[in-house]
Amino acid sequence: MQEPHLKRDSTMMSTSFDKAVDSDSSALHWDIDSIVGQLRALRLATPGRRFGDRPAKLPSQKALAGILDGLTAALFPNRLGLPDLTNEGVDYFVGNTLDLTLRELLEQVRRELQFSAEFETDSATIRARAIAITREFAAKLPTVRQLLESDIRAAYQGDPAARSVDEVLVCYPGVTAITHHRLAHVLNGLGAPLLARMIAEVAHSDTGIDIHPGAQIGGSFFIDHGTGVVIGESAIIGQRVRLYQAVTLGAKRFPTDDNGELIKGNQRHPIVEDDVVIYAGATILGRITIGKGSVIGGNVWLTRSVPPGSNITQAKNRTEAFDDGGGI
Repeated sequence: MQEPHLKRDSTMMSTSFDKAVDSDSSALHWDIDSIVGQLRALRLATPGRRFGDRPAKLPSQKALAGILDGLTAALFPNRLGLPDLTNEGVDYFVGNTLDLTLRELLEQVRRELQFSAEFETDSATIRARAIAITREFAAKLPTVRQLLESDIRAAYQGDPAARSVDEVLVCYPGVTAITHHRLAHVLNGLGAPLLARMIAEVAHSDTGIDIHPGAQIGGSFFIDHGTGVVIGESAIIGQRVRLYQAVTLGAKRFPTDDNGELIKGNQRHPIVEDDVVIYAGATILGRITIGKGSVIGGNVWLTRSVPPGSNITQAKNRTEAFDDGGGI
């Protein structure tokens, strides 16, 4: 019974607002032409701008999300694919999904190559290179699947709370992060570092785990809980390594050149050898080596190499009491 009144009240409010805007139109002058001109000047003056005011399009984050969905569905069709897949239809689903996904990936690779080209490179040359990268990426997917199988198994075996490998695959943020990393690392090595970094940041946003796509990570890798883990670009991690939340494998310092600019690409992150366990909150900085089979305790701050089989814990609290400044 009251609905007509509600509609009338809504219409009256809208009409009143429109009248207010019309009556105040002289005040609603944003000087847009001037602002647009200033923004254009700033764009043209941006350091490193190579394409004037019409740069090549960057890869699409929205498209990349769909590509990741397609790749993970093709890698694990029975768990991440269509819910009603039959044994007879799995291969068809994987093939069709891969074809569609790789075509979309090709376009994003082409965009990156076009954007990063130092000069106005011929579009046919860029497309040919994009096809080559995408084809090489596709050829490495079986290897990625094998590595991920070892990571999932390591997570299941390393966590007493895990009830099945399927639970690990669909629920564990560490598995999501390493899945994204395995894909990103391949693209990074094939010459698509921007796409790789975008994939890494998707995982970072979703899981709180920040793994640079340049990091080299061996099989059977497990991040338990995960939030706050940071793994730097030049880190090297061996086989069967386990990390807990808030672990940092970072750089100790950032050297600069004669002009004060940061030196890019130097080896500044740790090397973690096989069978190492690093507990929550540990911070390991610099190009140091954590020897095989070592255990690094929680909240340890480490800036020196340790030999294989080491057990590093926090320093014990001193219990001595000093009076009147004694012992200082």
